[in-house]
Amino acid sequence: MSRFSTGRLLAQNLLQTLSQPVIPSATPLWARAFSQTAARRDADSESSAKLMESLTRGIVGMAADPTDLTGDKLATNIGLRDTEDEPYHFHIYSHKHNTHITVTKPNRDALISLSCGNLGFKKSNRKHYDSAYQLGAYVVDKMHQMNLHNEIKKMEVVLRGFGPGREAVIKVLLGNEGRMLRSSIVRVSDATRLKFGGTRSKKPRRLG
Repeated sequence: MSRFSTGRLLAQNLLQTLSQPVIPSATPLWARAFSQTAARRDADSESSAKLMESLTRGIVGMAADPTDLTGDKLATNIGLRDTEDEPYHFHIYSHKHNTHITVTKPNRDALISLSCGNLGFKKSNRKHYDSAYQLGAYVVDKMHQMNLHNEIKKMEVVLRGFGPGREAVIKVLLGNEGRMLRSSIVRVSDATRLKFGGTRSKKPRRLG
């Protein structure tokens, strides 16, 4: 047998081997997490159908008043959001240059949004403890003028940042100015943003 015929035979055997489908003996571990049984697929389709039905029912229910087709009302109607248990929010954002206070409704609509600059403090005077204390007292007084202390039954205090205004506004709420709001505070939370890796920090300032 010549070497040319031997090469043709080897090539035929190689093509036959490559053309045969490879059937694994068992499902690999990486594929099992993405596999889905028929029962799971039926359950998912059933939950999707229920969500679609509730969404349609909410839209049809509001069709009588087209001006009221807001996202918050729709989410409440279909059961995605419960505004009855949601409190008012008293946001305190304090950093090293300024302090911001925002009072919001349960649906996150802002009622009062002020900072130390709105009280007349200019430039570096906005960062001090005293300016933040005056801001907190002014916001609480404005809430009394708007009769919010009688309207608010539950309120959450949301803290963000570690500037000097954080402690100043807390002192206002714990002092004589906040005596009519303290009873409605049901929760105190911290929303300070923390980096996990993130971008490179600023170079430390060198003095002298």
